[in-house]
Amino acid sequence: MRRLFLVSLLAACGVVCLNCGTNTSTLQETAFTREDSITDRFLVLQDSLLLAWNLMMNDDNQKIKAMHHLVHELMVSGQENNEELGVYEERLEQLSRLRYTPKTMANLDVIEEYDFASNALVTELIALAESRKEFSYNPTLQQITDDIRLADQRMINYRIEYDAIAAVYNRFIEENHHVLKLIDKKASFEKKPMFQMVSE
Repeated sequence: MRRLFLVSLLAACGVVCLNCGTNTSTLQETAFTREDSITDRFLVLQDSLLLAWNLMMNDDNQKIKAMHHLVHELMVSGQENNEELGVYEERLEQLSRLRYTPKTMANLDVIEEYDFASNALVTELIALAESRKEFSYNPTLQQITDDIRLADQRMINYRIEYDAIAAVYNRFIEENHHVLKLIDKKASFEKKPMFQMVSE
C-alpha cells in the first residue's frame, strides 16, 4: 500500500513538473515597441484618410452621374434644344477631369475652379428641370433634382470629416516624424492638404 502511494505521488509530481515546463516554454512575452505602436497608429490614420476620401469621391461621382441622368431625361422629352443639352454633357465630362486629387488640392485654385464649375452646373441644370411645365407631375425629374441637391449639400460634411482626420494625421506626422523616418527612411511622410484652405 505504501509502495502504491509513493508511485502515485511520484507520478503526480512528474505530471506537475511536465506542465510547469511546457507553460514556461509556451508563454513568451511579445515585445511591442514604441516603433511598432507608432507604425500601427500611422497605418490606421492612413486607412481612415483613404476611407474618408473614397466616400467623398464616390458621393461626388453619384452627383455627376445624376446630372448626366437629368440631361438624358431632358433630351428624351425632346422639348429642349439638344445642342444646348449636348453642351451640358461636355461640361459634365470636363468636370470629372477638373476634379482635385489628394495632392492637387494643395493648390487653392484647383479646388475653387472645380467648385465653381460644379456649382454652376448644379444650379443651371436644376433651374432648367424645374422650369419645365411637366416638372410638377414628373416624379423622375423631381427625384433626380433632389438627388443632385442633396449630394451637393453632403459635400460640405464630407470635407469637414476629411479635414478632421487630416488634422489628426498631420499632428501625428509632426510629433512622430523622427521616429517614422527611422522606420522607413525612403518615405516622405508629408502632411496632407486640407479643405479649410478654401475658407482661409
